[in-house]
Amino acid sequence: MDNGNITIHSVKTLSSGYNIPALGFGVYQNRGPTVVSACTAALEAGYRHIDSAQLYGNESEVAEAIANSGLNRDEVFVTTKILSKNWRSVTDRMLESLGRFSAHDTETFKFGVPDLLLIHDPRIDPTDRLSMWKDFLKLRDSGFVKSVGVSNFAVRHLEQIFDAGLDLPTVNQVELHPFCQRRGIVEWCTNRGMVIEAYCPLVRGRHWDNPILVSLAQKYDKDIGQILVRWSLQKGYIPLPKSSQAHRVKSNADVYNFMITDEDMEALDALDQGDNGAIAGWNPPINVP
Repeated sequence: MDNGNITIHSVKTLSSGYNIPALGFGVYQNRGPTVVSACTAALEAGYRHIDSAQLYGNESEVAEAIANSGLNRDEVFVTTKILSKNWRSVTDRMLESLGRFSAHDTETFKFGVPDLLLIHDPRIDPTDRLSMWKDFLKLRDSGFVKSVGVSNFAVRHLEQIFDAGLDLPTVNQVELHPFCQRRGIVEWCTNRGMVIEAYCPLVRGRHWDNPILVSLAQKYDKDIGQILVRWSLQKGYIPLPKSSQAHRVKSNADVYNFMITDEDMEALDALDQGDNGAIAGWNPPINVP
C-alpha cells in the first residue's frame, strides 16, 4: 500500500493472509449504550475496523452495533484481546468472548469469530507467555479466530517467540504517536512482516498546544487530531483513534483529502521523546523479562 495514497478503504495484508483495514476505531474506556452509538457513528463514517478487548467490557455492544448497521459481518474487522494473567484459561476466555459477540445474533446476522485476537500484555513469566502464545496458535488453527497477535510487546518478548521457532504474531499493537515512536519495536516488527497498530494516536489530547502541531493544523486547514491520524497512516501504521462523540469520530476519519509533505513528516518525527513520551500505563514494561 502506498502510504501517500491511502483511502478509507485501504487495507493491509496480514501474514495470515487476511486483510485488515488501515484505519481502526478504538473503544477503550467506553461502555454501555455509548459504545453502540459510537460504533454506529464510526461505521456510518466509513470505519470498517473496531478494536475491542475483554478488559474493556464492551464486546457485546460492539457486536450489537455491527448487527444493527446493515453491513455484512465480513465487512467489519473486529479485534479482541485476552490479558496475560489469564494464560492458564485461554480457551475458556475465548469461549466467553464468543458468547458475548454472539449475543445479538439473529436469523440474518451471525457474528461468527473475531478477526484478530491479541495477547493484551506481556506481564507474565517468559515460559508462561510462550505457553499462552502456543495456545493462541491452537485457537487459530482450530478456527476460533482468524488471526492472532500481541499488544504492548517489546523486542525481547517478540524475540522469545522467534527463537522458539513459532509463527510470529501478525500484529503488535503499541502506544505510538509523534511523541513516543517506539522505533526499535517498529523496525523489528516491520522487518519481519508484522503490522504495527498504534493506540493513543491522538496522545489523549496532550501536546495539542505544541507549536509544530498547531502550525501544521493551520497549514493544512485540519484539526490536530487529523494531523496525528494522518501522520500515523503515512508512517504505515494502523491508528486506532477513539471517541464517544459522533462529530469527533467522523472528523478523525476525515484525513484522506490531504497529504503531509516529507519535510513536515520529518518535523513531526523530530518530536519523539522515546519512552519519556509515553502517556499510557501499558508500555512494554522494563521489569518484565
